[in-house]
Amino acid sequence: MGYETKKVMVVDDSSVMRQIIKNNLKQLGFEHTNLLDAEDGEQALKKISENGVDLVVSDWNMPKMTGIDLLKAVRSDGDLKELPFLMVTSEADREKIMEAVQAGVNQYIVKPFNASQLEEKIKEIFPS
Repeated sequence: MGYETKKVMVVDDSSVMRQIIKNNLKQLGFEHTNLLDAEDGEQALKKISENGVDLVVSDWNMPKMTGIDLLKAVRSDGDLKELPFLMVTSEADREKIMEAVQAGVNQYIVKPFNASQLEEKIKEIFPS
């Protein structure tokens, strides 16, 4: 697939969820050393600016800065606005999905999900 060199920022206020997503990404061929994580959007934005990443996988509901606010911050930053963004949420509600789409999300996945569902979304973001 060629994911080895891709850097991913995994953002979720649950350390367990971050670990699950990172394990799924490793199964898909992403290198462990290229998987960064943050517990909220504020921390993620700082790390993204410092490290540069190829993909953000972010939870929606988080303290300090939510996933949708992180998405809006990324889209309004000239250097980051093209950064692929995958929103992870427990909200399957159409209104929320529309809000994410209008804010410029690339893909959307609803919890609970498995590695193959995640892979499907990532393949749509990075077609080989």
